Amino acid sequence: MKRNPSKLELSSEDMKTYGYQVVDAIVEHFDSQKNKLPVAMGSREEMDSLFLEEAPEKGTSPDKVIDFVLEKVMTNSTDMSHPKSYSFVPGPSNYVSVMADTLATGFNIFSGGWVASPAAAELEIITIQWLLKIFGFPQKKGGGIFTSGGSMANLTAITTARKVKCGEDFSKAVIYLSDQAHSSNIKAIQVLGFKKEQIRIIPTDIEFKFAINKLKNCIAKDRLEGLHPFCLIATSGTTNTGTVDQLSDLAKICKKEDIWFHIDGAYGAAAILSPKGKQLMKGIEKADSLTVDPHKWFFQPYEMGCLLVRNHKHLSHTFTEKPEYLRDIEGNTSEINFYDHGIQLTRRFRALKFYMSIKTFGLQEFRNAISYNIDLAEEVESILRKSGKWEVVFPATLAVINFRYNPIGKKYSQKKLDEINQYISEKVVSSRKALLVTTILHSQIVLRMCLINPRTTLDDVKETLALCEGFAQDYPDN
Repeated sequence: MKRNPSKLELSSEDMKTYGYQVVDAIVEHFDSQKNKLPVAMGSREEMDSLFLEEAPEKGTSPDKVIDFVLEKVMTNSTDMSHPKSYSFVPGPSNYVSVMADTLATGFNIFSGGWVASPAAAELEIITIQWLLKIFGFPQKKGGGIFTSGGSMANLTAITTARKVKCGEDFSKAVIYLSDQAHSSNIKAIQVLGFKKEQIRIIPTDIEFKFAINKLKNCIAKDRLEGLHPFCLIATSGTTNTGTVDQLSDLAKICKKEDIWFHIDGAYGAAAILSPKGKQLMKGIEKADSLTVDPHKWFFQPYEMGCLLVRNHKHLSHTFTEKPEYLRDIEGNTSEINFYDHGIQLTRRFRALKFYMSIKTFGLQEFRNAISYNIDLAEEVESILRKSGKWEVVFPATLAVINFRYNPIGKKYSQKKLDEINQYISEKVVSSRKALLVTTILHSQIVLRMCLINPRTTLDDVKETLALCEGFAQDYPDN
């Protein structure tokens, strides 16, 4: 390939050839990933040996660069969309959205303001409207913004809540969340300058839901001490167990106490598209703000989070700044500048991939995929309960299942069971045949499967359980 180095260009023909190589590699990845090992492992020393070098003064052939990247970079990255990637929250993705991301990046569309790209702003408005309707938020008054992920959506939500409920003085403000809330919320609270004394982490009950009575007692005590309860963060689909808090009950408390009600639905909120998930999401429409992560259970590629709000004016009142260099592009009030609704000024065109995938597949296909995931987890729970080797520690909830190796007829101490299950996880991951790690529930080390990949089959899970059982038998002193 020939380059024009002074302009950072390739010829038209070379660009096509290069593009075909990239698309071919992506298609091959989608077609064959099931037959590949999902887990990548490598020490810093090993990675340095592959990649460490000074920035080159002279260029290299594009063919050589892409071949090197495909051979060394992609093969040394864990595949979170692999059917046997069960840990954390997998990112199943879909090909249409991948190509949409390629278009958005290739055209280098700035999605911050209306004047820069009215079509990009309009598609974000439209897709946000779709989500408002899905979650029962008011469509005329409601609004939202796409973000890099749930962490930024939660930060945006808490910033908005602080502005609306506290104004400029938040010295006595108090925020409430459960001990199962996602760590991104704590990060957001700390970033915003709240002190530890202003954070109330409420214990959860045996089902890992907000302990309502303890929450009420805590709010009452804070008010008696002259503090200002201003925000409560509930969760619709905890990362650990998939648990959904008592959203309707918490909404009533927030309304009575004049507290901003934020729901972190980054993991589980999308389950509202399925009949079983919809039952669990009762009350989600009562939130003042809701975090959703399309790059999880809406099957979008990274990065894509979303914040929805009941009143779009709360976002613009919180984030609008009017520097002199933007004075000519404000537009009218219906022409939304999304840099006025969040933290970022420069924003990529995230709405395109959501728009194109929904248009291509239709919501029904997404409903079917989510329903399949929930049913698969319940089927796995049934298999585990029928086995004499496994104990279900927490039942399948929104496609998350927690279990541990604890065979009938064996008398293990709690410490020994923890060691065995940790050993199983470590051996599975080091085999690279599946990504299956542990969490802690009821002070026990347990294995956790998150089954939101629509391409994961029951056979995939059975093969993984058989692998686990084999490693359990190999455990020293077993």
